[in-house]
Amino acid sequence: MLYSSTTPEQKRIAFREGLASGRIQQFPGAFNPLSARLIEDKGFDGVYISGAVLANDLGLPDIGLTTLTEVATRAGQIARMTDLPSIVDADTGFGEPMNVARSIQELENAGLAGCHIEDQFNPKRCGHLDGKNVVDLDTATKRIRAAADARRDPNFLIMARTDIRGTDSLDAAKDRAKALVDAGADAIFPEAMRDLTEFQAIREAVDVPILANMTEFGKSELFTLDQLASAGVNMVIYPVTLLRSAMGAAERTLEIIKADGTQQGAVGAMQTRARLYELVDYEAYNRFDTSVFNFQVPGSPEHTTQQAPSAVEQESP
Repeated sequence: MLYSSTTPEQKRIAFREGLASGRIQQFPGAFNPLSARLIEDKGFDGVYISGAVLANDLGLPDIGLTTLTEVATRAGQIARMTDLPSIVDADTGFGEPMNVARSIQELENAGLAGCHIEDQFNPKRCGHLDGKNVVDLDTATKRIRAAADARRDPNFLIMARTDIRGTDSLDAAKDRAKALVDAGADAIFPEAMRDLTEFQAIREAVDVPILANMTEFGKSELFTLDQLASAGVNMVIYPVTLLRSAMGAAERTLEIIKADGTQQGAVGAMQTRARLYELVDYEAYNRFDTSVFNFQVPGSPEHTTQQAPSAVEQESP
């Protein structure tokens, strides 16, 4: 009820243990706090918070327009709703090395288990678009070094994302990944790999966990979990999948309302009221106020009246 019962410190330890387990970790992308709770309910390993999703949710393109305050606030709202570890896209760190350092501490304060910082110029763009530009090696390593030096919880994971494969060779990507690890990165996010052999090449180049981005309509094929595991990938994210699914459903529903004058044709595909109340744990709030959940939930499988316990029953052990 209310928020997670697991502390951020515990989540960070669990995240580290998951990455060290030898089992590939799946982190679907949450687009709001309730979707994070759904991700947990379905048994995933963690929650990913995409910078593109945060920007798009504000009606903005993913070009670095969001601020540290916006990202830390929204990421914190999402992270606190689940017992799972949550990691967030911190773009380029929101500025120069000193800004990167502050970003890490703000994200620690917000309850995140880790973040990734990329080596693009600002304004940046989606990693699966053409025309990207990356900073020089010195600038990229300074960002990661500042991040690693600034963290106070050693279990907060600093991941370095490199977009250099979009502008240079695979060898260049391998060399940069090695340099970023030397600068203090705990994990590597090689963006826009073209096939499994490229993931394998990064795996062979570094001895830290690596992440695969399985975003739709991008440069990479949508590999299966087994395929990625066989290439040595430790973690896979599905950053915009839930937002795209939700927005697609919303658009179809609006079209039905416009065409039919009623939403009746879309109701069968909707989440029921009963399921929504289950996800927000409506009934548990009755422990604090017996008037909160003392009604019948339309559409529930049992379709039975939820009776509030009496004051005597509440006080009984």
